[in-house]
Amino acid sequence: MLGKRHRSKMAAISGGRVLSLCRQFQSGFRISTLPLQRPHVFTKLGPLSPCPQTHVRLVAQCRSLYTSSCRKGLEEFFDIPENWGESTVKSGAPWTAKQLRTKSNEDLHKLWYVLLKEKNMLLSIEQEAKRQRVPMPSPERLRKVDRSMIRLETVVREREDAIRLLQTGQERSRPGAWRKDLFGRTYWYKFKEYPIPWYLNTRYKRKRFFSAPFVNDFIRLRIEQHMRRRRRKRLAEAKRHSKLMEKFPNMVSKA
Repeated sequence: MLGKRHRSKMAAISGGRVLSLCRQFQSGFRISTLPLQRPHVFTKLGPLSPCPQTHVRLVAQCRSLYTSSCRKGLEEFFDIPENWGESTVKSGAPWTAKQLRTKSNEDLHKLWYVLLKEKNMLLSIEQEAKRQRVPMPSPERLRKVDRSMIRLETVVREREDAIRLLQTGQERSRPGAWRKDLFGRTYWYKFKEYPIPWYLNTRYKRKRFFSAPFVNDFIRLRIEQHMRRRRRKRLAEAKRHSKLMEKFPNMVSKA
């Protein structure tokens, strides 16, 4: 009798659990099948307008996804139609380092891609002009873009060097030292990482960072040769300048 009562009691408990699970599943299914209300962000207030305070729901607390739309596609590799067929195109001055230093890192990052896009467009125009055998309109624009990109890289490198000096105290991005080769020439040696110590590394031992004593005479001759070349170049420049002054007496000499 006890066994039958125990079995009936367990069956009732399991049946109640199954019934509660079925009710929970039914209620969840009803909630998921409810029609979603249209969010308020797509109304006439604009895509970025704040949602109204009344009837605030989870669906209404959202913003529309912002993506940069594709305007022209492959036509962006060419200049605007107003400049087609023109011999000269107006353009501004290149970016100076003083102007770029006032920009933030995020602005410099955006400006780099703007200049890169402009460079690709100008290179496409240059290639098309070569194909048609016509002069490129205002080719100085490409030089201005190149100068701006070089100065932008210089400014970014200056900031990286400043951060490195503050954090590690090293001037260069990769540590190294001034060393000499077998011929007595001084060069900058960049340190490398090896999996074994230097005194066990045969490859590192083959490198000789010194010169023999008899190389000192050749070092002196190389320095003397370099000084003579500089002197001959300076005398040639002075001779050319004196001839120009004799031919054009009213010419203003450069300081």
